[in-house]
Amino acid sequence: MARKDLIPADVTAVVDTREQLPFDLAPLSVVRGSLPTGDYSVAGLEHEVAVERKSLPDLVLCVGSERERFEKEIQRLMAYPARLLIVEATMAQLELGQWRARITPNQVTSSLLSWSAQGLPIFTVDGHKAAGIVAAKFLFVAARRRWRELQAFHSNLKIAT
Repeated sequence: MARKDLIPADVTAVVDTREQLPFDLAPLSVVRGSLPTGDYSVAGLEHEVAVERKSLPDLVLCVGSERERFEKEIQRLMAYPARLLIVEATMAQLELGQWRARITPNQVTSSLLSWSAQGLPIFTVDGHKAAGIVAAKFLFVAARRRWRELQAFHSNLKIAT
């Protein structure tokens, strides 16, 4: 008898080899690999699911001196049906502007809103650990959604034959 639904232990997350401080994605299994875009994905869905992680210092750089490079990354992310930018800082922390760059809090929040208006979902969380929890849940629900779609497609094929 086939199982009715996917469980987290069935999902293998892929962490990009360039990711220097990877999340704890438990209860998902984890492998390292080279991803076309983003920092995290799901094995077998590397061209459909992508999570991009930004620490607060990384985000400030992406708003400032690395904006052109990051805008290209956003364009690649937009091609993914399931995509998410996770920022390891809350909106309250962003508004404090406690960084050394000449980027203002308004520039950071305006950039996030602009990217969101382009269709990039953005999740702000309090720190690395919380961001890992969000990433693991997102990867799982994206994988489960695809699995359910394939189950429905397979069921429809049986009915049609």
